[in-house]
Amino acid sequence: MKKARGPVPAVPLVEAVVLGMQEVKAKDIVHLDLRGVPGAVCDHFIICHGDSPAQVEAIARSVEKFTLQHTHEKPWHTEGKENAGWVLLDYVDVVVHIFRREMRAYYGLDQLWADALRMDYENVA
Repeated sequence: MKKARGPVPAVPLVEAVVLGMQEVKAKDIVHLDLRGVPGAVCDHFIICHGDSPAQVEAIARSVEKFTLQHTHEKPWHTEGKENAGWVLLDYVDVVVHIFRREMRAYYGLDQLWADALRMDYENVA
């Protein structure tokens, strides 16, 4: 069931999220387009990781800053900022997952949605 709220154009929001991640050198950014996957919880997952809790927090702040600047959107819901092991930013149709490296490997979220269209972004040096 979708949350009651007007639709947000996903492409500009996805682009803003990726730019926010790249700004602080998030690693292994992946965009999973779930629109063609039956039973998917949203339209887009964007996943990345940082190497430390401080970097995970910085990535989350940067994503929030870029999405607000470029699309005037704020997350509908946020989780995980307390321990910065896995931060989730829920923009309704776009859900952002920011992991610490070891937690990303443990949960394997990238592989759970193998039916989704996948776009990998190169790491920013």
